Amino acid sequence: MMSKAEPKPFTGRKMLFVMIAFFGVIISVNMVLMFSAIGTFPGLEVKNSYVASQTFDRRAAEQNALGWTPSVTYEPGVLIFAIAGENGPVTPASIVAKVGRPTYSGEDQQVEFVLGPVDHRAVLTLAPGPWRVFIDAVAEDGTVFETRLNLLVPKD
Repeated sequence: MMSKAEPKPFTGRKMLFVMIAFFGVIISVNMVLMFSAIGTFPGLEVKNSYVASQTFDRRAAEQNALGWTPSVTYEPGVLIFAIAGENGPVTPASIVAKVGRPTYSGEDQQVEFVLGPVDHRAVLTLAPGPWRVFIDAVAEDGTVFETRLNLLVPKD
């Protein structure tokens, strides 16, 4: 006749290994996610937010006084930026622009627009998906106009 084997007791040592394994997996996953998030973070908007805040209201009032309404569109191979003013299209004295993904700085690229009487165009190839266009335009009177525009490039 065969005797039944008794189950091994669940000891404190086994519980310790279970707890180490459980928390080890949680900590490992958290570390992977943390390093992934830090590695793709585009960075700071301004070096010192307190100093930037001291002139924010004045700069915002000057920018709003221009009465400009910006827009951005994309046709295959061409990024089109336009500014509508109170009296029609506006051609600023200069434009500095950057295009990038909203959450990943690896695809950021500087853009050089060719200024036109109605719109301003840049030769640029963008992959499908969401993009953010950062524009700093300077009015003829020297007022800086800063804007961020969202752009969605559709899949073909």
